[in-house]
Amino acid sequence: MKFEIIIFSVTVMVLLVLLYFKKTPARYMNVKVSSTEVKAEIADDLIKRTKGLMFRKGLGEKEGMLFVFDEENYHGFWMMNMSIPIDMIWINKEKKVVDITKNAQPCGLICSSYIPKEKVMYVLEVNANFTERHNVKIGSQLKFELNL
Repeated sequence: MKFEIIIFSVTVMVLLVLLYFKKTPARYMNVKVSSTEVKAEIADDLIKRTKGLMFRKGLGEKEGMLFVFDEENYHGFWMMNMSIPIDMIWINKEKKVVDITKNAQPCGLICSSYIPKEKVMYVLEVNANFTERHNVKIGSQLKFELNL
């Protein structure tokens, strides 16, 4: 069992190093949340979704990352190698907020997983307490606009 944990940890670390150095041009989506517009970097493939906001030192008040999946499901997230606490806004295919994880804290190698209460197609990560400051609630309807 100990050997399997070591192999898993080494594999994850190698993957993270590769992800850290892989540079791809960022694309953005404007996401209207309540009366606030967030400039969200799009994470729509396996590498971008796996890297997410890892190694970022900060995030502007109206900035975030929008995770886009191919299908609605109970997509799980963790906070490995994160530097900042965040709120996770879980969004279904109709772009309606179905769950909110508030103030998720960074972790090291051993991390808790966050899973929505309902199936989602999108997850918007923003600074911790964003949902409180901008009155984002379960049931809020979001609007997306590609930022070219």
